[in-house]
Amino acid sequence: MRELDAPLFADRRDAGARLAARLRGGQWSDPVVFGLARGGIPVALKVAEALDAPLDVAVARKIGAPGHPEFGVGAVTADGPARYDESTLAALGLTPDDLREVCERERAEAERRLQRYRTGRDPLPIAGRDVLLVDDGLATGVTARAALGRLRAAGPRRLVFAAPVCARDSQAALQAESDADDVVCLNAPARFGAVGLWYADFRQTSDEDVLAALREKAPT
Repeated sequence: MRELDAPLFADRRDAGARLAARLRGGQWSDPVVFGLARGGIPVALKVAEALDAPLDVAVARKIGAPGHPEFGVGAVTADGPARYDESTLAALGLTPDDLREVCERERAEAERRLQRYRTGRDPLPIAGRDVLLVDDGLATGVTARAALGRLRAAGPRRLVFAAPVCARDSQAALQAESDADDVVCLNAPARFGAVGLWYADFRQTSDEDVLAALREKAPT
């Protein structure tokens, strides 16, 4: 996969359409698509449309380092265990106990967002089905791992992570550690930077954008 100086994608829907084209040719058993909120939802919508699959939402919240909340050392979902980057914890001299307070705060925020997005409906059943977790990109992979762990606990037949662009090392780690049964990525540049660098339009996805996408592909 070659690296480009210009953005790869016009916006998330453009990226989603291209990712959907790759995934459409696969063999899927009763698939269900989860978008990793918030930015993964517009991408996941295009995938769900292409596979004629229902769309649901996954929420994972980054656990930031003390004093540097933007630097993610782990992530957590509304329930289930937190996932940490052990090498980063070791480098910073931290343990999960040191991060217990921020972990529980982010868990509560994940629960709040999940309830807002689902608006009272039950999560889609996934036991025995092919499940695709879709995001707009894979940088460190901490939120993807947390979300994949939560989905794995529900007993899918196959669990696939898909994104338009991934940091090469993170993609390899996700595959090597068996967080997903397969990782589908259109582009994996060695020099990655931030996900937004690969999009011409990377404006923030709002809660209303998430809700609109979920209504657009609501299960029948």
